[in-house]
Amino acid sequence: MNISKIIELGLWPQSKKTTSEKGIPELENLGYNLFYIGKNADLYTCPGEDQKVLLVRSDRCSVFDIPLNLEIEGKGISQTIISNDGAMFAKESGIRTAILEEKIDESLSISPRCQLMELCKPLEAEIDGDVVQFEFIFRNYLTGSLYEACQTGNDPYGLNLDSSLSQWHKFETPIFTPTTKGIKDEPLNSTEVRNLFPEIISSLEKLFKDFTQFAQDQGIIVVDTKLEVFIGANGEWILGDEILTPESSRFIAKEDFDKGNYISMDKQILRDFGKENNWKEKSKDLSAGQKLDVDVPDSIKNTILSGYATIHDRLHR
Repeated sequence: MNISKIIELGLWPQSKKTTSEKGIPELENLGYNLFYIGKNADLYTCPGEDQKVLLVRSDRCSVFDIPLNLEIEGKGISQTIISNDGAMFAKESGIRTAILEEKIDESLSISPRCQLMELCKPLEAEIDGDVVQFEFIFRNYLTGSLYEACQTGNDPYGLNLDSSLSQWHKFETPIFTPTTKGIKDEPLNSTEVRNLFPEIISSLEKLFKDFTQFAQDQGIIVVDTKLEVFIGANGEWILGDEILTPESSRFIAKEDFDKGNYISMDKQILRDFGKENNWKEKSKDLSAGQKLDVDVPDSIKNTILSGYATIHDRLHR
């Protein structure tokens, strides 16, 4: 199915620019055609008329929504393996995902980076007169932006959290902090969104609780996770491709967490390095399509790869 047909069916947002560049030759030669270049992954149309696309993860990196000229060799393969594991965990919990069991030819050198995905539409609903898309976020601990909001008396999600709660407070049961999905994610009232999608939120909450316990038993603390819901061709809701991965969640090795070392094994390592080097400020001068030129030492790259390896080794079943 070509990209024009995909757009015609309403399965690709017109706001996202497609590309006319040629993709990887061994894929293009088989009828897979590159149509979108993302910050960290690329999308190809597939030969035939089935409503599916091929996602190919790269080694490219981005933080704070800033595209970087940085690649970390092997990151894309690690991310794909962990993503497949997360999808399998969801499936065993009775939740469908957009990741198809069908695989491309495994003799292709690019195959370890590839996932065949069902084409689907983002879940949408009207909130305060606007039609919005969602990110469903579940948190086990009070930290980050939510902790900062709590300290200043802000209540962006309508949770009525006590301002005296300390950072890294462990919630008795996970809290739900939904946002809109867009250029800037805006907090939404937790109760209102839960009332809109009671069955979905209940299912995802159980998935998060079950995964939290499983991960802890394997030596990984799950701080929080973000889940994106889509609507498949048959009208049923399904999860996207980043499910319980370092791209969508914060994972900390239990031995580090117990020592009070709260650096998560994901992009946080790169974010912290970027903060130290003022990447946000430097990125303000970038023109459209331009990448920020950064110099990242091998020690940072190796720490990130080591974290992905630890996650894979402990959570792979």
